[in-house]
Amino acid sequence: MSKSLATLPMERVERAIILMRGEKVILDSDLAQFYGVSTARLNQQVNRNLDRFPGDFMFRLTEEEFQDLILQNATSKKGRGGRRKLPYAFTEHGALMVANVLNSQRAVQASVQVVRAFIQLRRMLASNAELARNLDDLEKKYDRQFKIVFDAIRQLMSPPPVMSPPPGKPKVIGFRATARKK
Repeated sequence: MSKSLATLPMERVERAIILMRGEKVILDSDLAQFYGVSTARLNQQVNRNLDRFPGDFMFRLTEEEFQDLILQNATSKKGRGGRRKLPYAFTEHGALMVANVLNSQRAVQASVQVVRAFIQLRRMLASNAELARNLDDLEKKYDRQFKIVFDAIRQLMSPPPVMSPPPGKPKVIGFRATARKK
């Protein structure tokens, strides 16, 4: 592993992946940092090669999305050294394409880490989905078992049925004393 890849921890890449519009994406500023270029340089190369970035590879955030991002991450505001333009968000495929248009060794190496982070996230999501399915199955299984237990408890709690005498014989109430023989 080269020195430049060793300086890009997987955890840092994983933290940079966010969910926007139902897609896992990395913002242009994070990709630029990973690839060792300025955000302006990255965006310049992207704009020169827009045909390589269809909508499922990249999209520009709306003003509302950007404001939400500022609030969540406490990034600087316009006029205070912050961004002048709305950021691009790159999907896994878009992040790879950026490495291709930058065409530097560091960008190629960093793109490997970025792809690995996306794969790791995909595995974690699949694992969580499987865990949720198993939990649902257990819940259904135990619901049935507990229903039987609760039905049995209810039967034990209900009063016993009143036994009526057989038809034709009157019910004898009271005490009858019998005489003892001496």
